[in-house]
Amino acid sequence: MSVLPGSADGPPLDAQGVFPISLPAGTGEIRGRLHLCPGDTAILWVFGSGGGLGGPAGGLYDRLGEALRPEGLASLELDYKRPGRLADCVRDVQTGLAYLAGLGKTRVVLVGHSFGGAVVITAGAASPQVIGVAALSSQTAGTDDVAQISPRPVLFAHGQDDEILPPSCSLDLHRRAGEPKELILYPGCRHGLDRCREALDRDLSAWLRRVTAHG
Repeated sequence: MSVLPGSADGPPLDAQGVFPISLPAGTGEIRGRLHLCPGDTAILWVFGSGGGLGGPAGGLYDRLGEALRPEGLASLELDYKRPGRLADCVRDVQTGLAYLAGLGKTRVVLVGHSFGGAVVITAGAASPQVIGVAALSSQTAGTDDVAQISPRPVLFAHGQDDEILPPSCSLDLHRRAGEPKELILYPGCRHGLDRCREALDRDLSAWLRRVTAHG
């Protein structure tokens, strides 16, 4: 049974490490994995239409979650209660944001892949707790609110050989987004971003550090 940090049978809020969690959501639960460290800043990661944890590019979310945790950036990898349903998945992210706020994480960056790009764009546009959004290999359906993320930064990353969602999706999102915005296209990389793993790790972690740096 998963336990929540800060609960009577869970680790303290200032603990450091990786913890499985379950968040109450109506009649069910949302499964997640928390990379916990002290501080007020966190990254919330979601995957594509099938849900799950770990992320694209061979476990991107696990890798960066652990690489950035010693730098004071906590992470919450969040599964979907009902994968593939945009409105439901946005509510799952909102539940995750509320949970992070309860842990004192008042500054959150959202990162989503594929269908998850639309999820984090929609959720990020609506939440003042969100300080930036990154959409990886994103679809365009369900992204009408992308311009509302501004003046918070947004990053779009896409493989030029994406066989599921063409790079024109991120080009369109970048065109419609407000400043500040960035677009990275990876030659020879497909939808799962496996072939550009090292470059993506480097570029995304650098962007996350810039966005989360305290002024």
